[in-house]
Amino acid sequence: MAGLADEQCTALSSGAAGASPAEVAELKAQVPGWAVVNDGMDKLERSYTFETFAEALAFTGKVGAIAEEQGHHPQLTTEWGRTTVRWWTHVAGGLHRNDFIMAAKTDALAEA
Repeated sequence: MAGLADEQCTALSSGAAGASPAEVAELKAQVPGWAVVNDGMDKLERSYTFETFAEALAFTGKVGAIAEEQGHHPQLTTEWGRTTVRWWTHVAGGLHRNDFIMAAKTDALAEA
């Protein structure tokens, strides 16, 4: 069955509509490891743990590569044994379907 990880991000222009609370709830159920955090706007966040800094850094590079491919870029924090990823859409002022697509793609990378 095709899921969010199989979708492609759509290009958005300034003022694009964000996901409604109902859409966020529906999409969030499809990426259960992610939390919605708010530091002025809603963002999706998840931390992944690794045995070494090198593994965390390699994962960060993989996330960066899919971000470039999709034209949608996260906040990445890499530290010893952990990479934290945050997805949100500036032009939508918070969360958009694209963020959930990228969260699913990030999970797929972690499972590979």
